[in-house]
Amino acid sequence: MASISLSKAEKSYIQTGLLSNPPLRADGRSSLDFRSVALETGVAPLANGSARISIGRTSNGGGTEVLAAAKLEVESVGEDGVDGGRIMCTVSCSPAAYPHISSNGLDDLQHDMSSILHQTLSHLSLHPKNLGILPNKKSWLLNLDIAVLSDSGNIYDALFMAARAALWDTKVPRTRSIEYKVKKTGSSVTTGTGKNGGSGDMDVDEDTPSGFDTRQIQNATDFELPDYWDEGEVLDGRDKWPVCVTLNLVPPVHYLDATLQEEAATPLKLLLAFSFLPSTPPDIQGMRIIGPGEIKPSYLKDLVKDGEKYARELFSSLNAKLKDEDLRRNQKARDRFEQHR
Repeated sequence: MASISLSKAEKSYIQTGLLSNPPLRADGRSSLDFRSVALETGVAPLANGSARISIGRTSNGGGTEVLAAAKLEVESVGEDGVDGGRIMCTVSCSPAAYPHISSNGLDDLQHDMSSILHQTLSHLSLHPKNLGILPNKKSWLLNLDIAVLSDSGNIYDALFMAARAALWDTKVPRTRSIEYKVKKTGSSVTTGTGKNGGSGDMDVDEDTPSGFDTRQIQNATDFELPDYWDEGEVLDGRDKWPVCVTLNLVPPVHYLDATLQEEAATPLKLLLAFSFLPSTPPDIQGMRIIGPGEIKPSYLKDLVKDGEKYARELFSSLNAKLKDEDLRRNQKARDRFEQHR
C-alpha cells in the first residue's frame, strides 16, 4: 500500500527512467543498489532482544526506521501455551509514518504486515529448540513486537531485517528444574498450619535437607533462574532466521529498495524470504505477490533465482554486522557483571 499518491505524469516519468538503459533513478542509484542501512542491537534494555534498523536515513532525518523487541514470558502448557514454546509476531505502525492513511486503512496495513511476518517466522522449520522449560508443564512464549516509526519505502525488507536482528540478539534465560520433597515419616518441613495442627510456625530440624533439590530430579515441579553474567543462552537456530528482498516489478525489469515515490509508480512487487545455512542449499521461507496483476510462471522462476542472489548478499552483510554487535555487547555485559559482583 503506497502512502502517497502521484499523478499519471509523475508515474510515467519514474517508470520511463526505470526502463531506460541504464536505469535512471532520482537519487542516482542503480536498479540493484540499496540506500545506506544502519543497524543497532540492544536498544530496549527491558527486552530479551532488540534491534533498530534504518534505511536511507540522513543527518536531516527521513528514511525508513523500524524498531523490534523480543520479550519472553512463561506459559503453562495446556492453557494458552504449547509444549516446546511458541512465537507471536505483531507489527504496529505509528500514525506519523502514514499520515495520509485513515485509521481503518492503518489497521488493515498493520494486520497485513503482522500476518506476513508471523506466518513466516512461526513456521515449524524455524522453531527454536530451547523455548521449552519443563516438558508438558512450562514453556516460553516469545513475543516479537515491531514498531514502524517511519516509512520512506521498502518497509518489508526493513521489517525482516529488524526481526532477524532482534531474534539474533535474543537471550533465553537459563533455567534449572527443581522439585519440592516432603519426608513421609519423621521430621518434615511445614509452612502454615500442617496436617497435625500447630501454631503455623515453620518447624525445621537442623539435619533436614532443603525441600528444593536441584541435583537428582525425578519429577520436576518448577524451575528457577540461576545467576549468570551473560543473561542466558542465544536463541537456538538463530542462523536460520530469514531475510526478505522485495523485487519491484516494471516488466521486463525489476529493481530493489524502492522509495515512496517509486513504490507509488510501481504497483506490483514480489516479496521473497530466504534463509541460508552453511553447506546446505538455500530455503525459500515465504513468497508473496503484492498489487494488481499477475506474473507468468517462466518469469516468476527467473525472479526467484535473481531474488536468491540478492538475498544472499543481504544475508551476508547483515550477519557481519550482527557479529560485530555481538562482540560489542558481550564485552559490555562482562564489564557490567564484574562491576556488580
